[in-house]
Amino acid sequence: MSTAALSAAEAQTVTAARRLARARSVFIGVGRPSTAAILARALYNPRLVLVYESGTIGAKPFHIPLSIGDGELAHTSDLIVSVPEMFNYWITPGRIDVGCLGAAQVDRFANLNSTVIGDYARPKTRLPGAGGAPEIAAGCGEVVVIVAHDRRTLVQRLDFVTTVGHGDGAGARERLGFRGAGPTAVITELGVLEPDPQTRELRLTSVHHGVEVGDAVAATGWELRVAEHVEVIEPPSVDELAALRELSSR
Repeated sequence: MSTAALSAAEAQTVTAARRLARARSVFIGVGRPSTAAILARALYNPRLVLVYESGTIGAKPFHIPLSIGDGELAHTSDLIVSVPEMFNYWITPGRIDVGCLGAAQVDRFANLNSTVIGDYARPKTRLPGAGGAPEIAAGCGEVVVIVAHDRRTLVQRLDFVTTVGHGDGAGARERLGFRGAGPTAVITELGVLEPDPQTRELRLTSVHHGVEVGDAVAATGWELRVAEHVEVIEPPSVDELAALRELSSR
């Protein structure tokens, strides 16, 4: 199989999956975060424990679940707990290594909006809401955000702050008493943004093969800072792409 027909979404998903190669556990929802986690477990990290908000721990799905309530997640899991236990015992005390989140909007400090687009009282679009994202971002060891790379998503100012990433910059998480490192990567179809070690503002650290740095800067709603050395991400191998497409075809 050739990678000539590689899509931007496939490059993004494989990059996210590689990020989970050394994690012990990952808390995921549906969509691309779930696909990336299942792919990571299949290819690089067979001991990776998949945890879903529905209360399934150690799920081993062989297809992309339709929802967190997909029966295969419960059928293949090692343990099923209640949702309150999931958050009170597993998430809040920091027992999960990585949380994978999506969002409708992300700002320069990796704060997330999944509540409304537009004014809260009269929104243009009413979104699904917080779910468990605020607790996941506060309690997991780190957070990987998987989103589109365009000016509607990567915005100067969120329409609503659903989930705090790095707040207003360095020290914000500590002031709030949050556990863990917060968002360590925002993975898009164009590349990877990571927080600056000092300021916690997102900066472009790598781009996918064939993407120019200027493409990513132009597609960002704020003046995106660029790392001194921007890496080019190795494109998916034939085996990675075949596994992803097989997973997606089921």
